[in-house]
Amino acid sequence: MTAQPTVTTKRLLSLDVCRGFIMASMIMVNNRGPAESYAPMKHVPWHGWAFADVIFPSFLWMVGVAMTLSFARRVERGDDRGKLLLHTLRRAALIFLIGLALNGFPYYNFTTIRIPGVLQRIAICYLIAAAIFLFTKLRGQVIALVAVCAVYWMLMTLSPVPGCAAGTLEKDCNFARYVDSLFLSGHMWSATKVWDPEGLVSTLPAIATTLFGILAGHLLRAAMAAEARAAWMFLGGNALLFAGAFLGQWMPINKNLWTVPFALFMAGISQLIFAACYWLLDVVGWRRGMQPFAIYGRNAITVYVLSGVIARHQGTIDKYMGDCVMA
Repeated sequence: MTAQPTVTTKRLLSLDVCRGFIMASMIMVNNRGPAESYAPMKHVPWHGWAFADVIFPSFLWMVGVAMTLSFARRVERGDDRGKLLLHTLRRAALIFLIGLALNGFPYYNFTTIRIPGVLQRIAICYLIAAAIFLFTKLRGQVIALVAVCAVYWMLMTLSPVPGCAAGTLEKDCNFARYVDSLFLSGHMWSATKVWDPEGLVSTLPAIATTLFGILAGHLLRAAMAAEARAAWMFLGGNALLFAGAFLGQWMPINKNLWTVPFALFMAGISQLIFAACYWLLDVVGWRRGMQPFAIYGRNAITVYVLSGVIARHQGTIDKYMGDCVMA
């Protein structure tokens, strides 16, 4: 019997479970313990990638998927697009402020507080991608995706940087680092102080990552059998992987710079991970053992904030105990 074409209208368990898996992985990476822990749990220092580098772009990709499934239904029932954007602006502002508060915890030294961050990047990408989705159709969204990637590529390869050759992408010499030093001096990641992995210029291809998720969301809403959606998801994911690896010949895959090949490659991995979840949960109907991941996925921001607060609180306690021992 042939499966009948349907349009996805209900909340997808696979999206919640996939997001929950990513959040659980994030907790393991951020709280992995000593430096000699498994290499996949550590971010690659500069060019290249490891499992740890998949987590953030996968979450942003799923923000785009969820946005499409949610907003498309509201637009179709006649909700005002301006009001939807205003709602998005309020939510993005709240996420940004939570990220800022997490950066300052527990001392809140505002003269050196880090302004960029994971939640801040999520907020910016969410807001800009939502505006693009609400006021353009599929063609416009594809054009926006290509445009942000092209602008980033040109900025990084053609813009002059004092003391560096144009197009240099080394850690101490690149256009993104230069822009961060102009606008974020004293308010960057404490591990570097001179550049930020969630800096200004690299937010452009991060927006593209969210837009890739929006395109996948359109596929999930297409009137076709669930098996066909899963197949197209797998096909598209592999195509994005190939495109990212191919472009990596001219610009390296690099999370800290969030290069265009990184955005493409990680969108491919994200789509393949989600396609596996979608096929297993929404096509095959597997449910056993998935509830914990679903709970994590439905409360992703809360999980991220709590894990960050607990880790920083534990770090403060460890430092205090160490000072006591030294005394």
